[in-house]
Amino acid sequence: MRIALLSDIHANLPAFEAVLEDLEKQKPDAVYCLGDLVGYNVWPNQIIGLIRKHGIATIAGNHDLKVSKILPSEGECSKEQSSDYAYKLVGSKEREYLLTLPRHLKLEFQLNDDHLNMLLVHGSPRSINEYLLKELPEQYILEILKEFKADILCFGHSHKPYHRIVNSGENGMDHYHHLINTGSVGKPKDGDARACYVMLTIDPQATVTSPSGIQVEFIRVNYDVEKAAKAIENSLLPDAFADNLRKAY
Repeated sequence: MRIALLSDIHANLPAFEAVLEDLEKQKPDAVYCLGDLVGYNVWPNQIIGLIRKHGIATIAGNHDLKVSKILPSEGECSKEQSSDYAYKLVGSKEREYLLTLPRHLKLEFQLNDDHLNMLLVHGSPRSINEYLLKELPEQYILEILKEFKADILCFGHSHKPYHRIVNSGENGMDHYHHLINTGSVGKPKDGDARACYVMLTIDPQATVTSPSGIQVEFIRVNYDVEKAAKAIENSLLPDAFADNLRKAY
């Protein structure tokens, strides 16, 4: 089974359209989005419309939940640059959609007389705002995996893609877990400005006693970065957001 995982689109329409076009070629069996549809750019409503049009199962990101606190301006519009402008662009129906998104999704696979539990979160299972960075101590990671019974833990939030395998096995019995950070579609921070998403392949013979049954491919997609950056500079969003897109910082 091939599962596409994407996250942190951040209202970047050119990037998301390029990823959707690539997904048409890849033809995965399922597509999941790990949140942060909005923030940092000017196309939040278009992104939400495409997510719904394509029936992509989605969870809430921390930026998605900000729309509950930052409402459209009443009366005369401000002319000052502000990061809040990104959330003020979100329409009322789109706000309702964002605020009813689930926090986690859990999938269970029964393969080879074994169970594989896959947990999809935005930050971490403990907090939508927690960063599960690659360099975190293994013991801390194992505590989270055991607490939430996750064999495959998928997340975004940091915008820095990686795949890490850890072993919680004891007494000579291996039990492998996969941690997968999807990177970011619309605001990469790893020095590569291209949109990023993950293609996860689960082998029919996959088991927790072998790490090779789960394959992870990070797919990078070219898109018109300058179009997205110019849209920011022509709006009330801070110009620094445009520079961050160009530098992938």
